Amino acid sequence: MDINIYALICTRSKDLSPTAQKLVSYLSRANIKVKLIVGAKSIYSGYSRTVKKINPNPNDIIILCHDDIEIISSPESFKEVLISETLKQDTGFIGVAGTTKLSESGVWWDQRLWKLEVNIKNQQYDTYDSPHRGFVLHGKDIKTSASTYYGVYGRVLVLDGLFLAATAKTIEKVGLDKPSYFEGEWDFYDIHYTYSAHKQKLKNKTVPIFILHNSLGELAGRDSWHKNRLAFIEANNLPIEI
Repeated sequence: MDINIYALICTRSKDLSPTAQKLVSYLSRANIKVKLIVGAKSIYSGYSRTVKKINPNPNDIIILCHDDIEIISSPESFKEVLISETLKQDTGFIGVAGTTKLSESGVWWDQRLWKLEVNIKNQQYDTYDSPHRGFVLHGKDIKTSASTYYGVYGRVLVLDGLFLAATAKTIEKVGLDKPSYFEGEWDFYDIHYTYSAHKQKLKNKTVPIFILHNSLGELAGRDSWHKNRLAFIEANNLPIEI
């Protein structure tokens, strides 16, 4: 099967940061077609417009990712997981972190639900009944990064938007345009996309793709994020879980 893989990356400027340059170089070495979306007014329209311009085949794979990540997995391992997981029947989006339950807050990483204890000394991990799934490194570089273990990989309700991937047929079924009830142009797209896939009876999941994220999510406190979060809560009957 001849499959094209595209990576759509929104970025503020053509002058890429060192991290973004490294990401583009990695993806190019993996024979993934990189589409930079420079200076878009909205992440929704940027993604939607670019997919339409690509006009992918149904089984082509579309990556939607931040420009401040570094993929640690080898290119061979990365592509193997990417292809094998997205092409499974009834798969929605795959990603690296998410949850099986969205609480009344609408925040996927709601720490009131995160009953995770990590015993570093004995290397014992006990997730109890935590709904969180996945693993991400956070920091400016691999040497000084902190690891965030959310929970065992597997099916989730929604995924974090630092890295998402799906087949073009899934993207077409879900749609990438901004819902009318959202005001902000850059926020809550990941929850909207992945929950929309769930409503289409597609299965989202976290998978072992290892990523270093330069951000700790500082933008979660801005007004547009809260406005979209409240709009999502009003439009959906929370809590939701699988």
